[in-house]
Amino acid sequence: MKKTLSRRARIATGGAVLAAVAAGTFGTVAANASAPDATQGSAVAAVPAAEAGKRDTTTSTHLTIDAATEAAQAALKAAKKEGQRITVAVVDRNGNTILTMRGDGAGPQSYESAVKKAFTAVAWNAPTTELAGRLESAPNLKDIPGTLFLGGGVPVTSGKAPIAGIGVAGAPSGTLDEKFAQAGAEAID
Repeated sequence: MKKTLSRRARIATGGAVLAAVAAGTFGTVAANASAPDATQGSAVAAVPAAEAGKRDTTTSTHLTIDAATEAAQAALKAAKKEGQRITVAVVDRNGNTILTMRGDGAGPQSYESAVKKAFTAVAWNAPTTELAGRLESAPNLKDIPGTLFLGGGVPVTSGKAPIAGIGVAGAPSGTLDEKFAQAGAEAID
């Protein structure tokens, strides 16, 4: 005599079978992932790290987070003294953002603009007002991703090499933005 299982029993049995199959599959995959390769014996040989020679490397100078913070606070203070609401960004030599500070009441567009101005200044090791003037002879410069050729960005150098960029946005003119960015740069010891 054939016994018929209820719907509930069939679902419970099917779930148990699926769980068992899944557990078995996971166990097999996990065991294979941690098992040494049979063709290499019981231990896998470690490959030593390649050592680069001195002539194959370079050392770069970076602005510390403390110096970046000091610069940003100085820029914000200079702007506040003149009643301006700005955002200031400090980027490293590679254009990576170290920090961004959005002053009270600064517009939402100022955040991205400050970062781009800082990047532009460090990339060309020149204030962005100077770079904006170059657009007349090389208008395609503005097409480079991540750049903004408006006043408000200044480079920070060490031994004449750019190590950071400070960008300010939010004041009514690029001249003011750059004035505040310069105040930030001058605050760095």
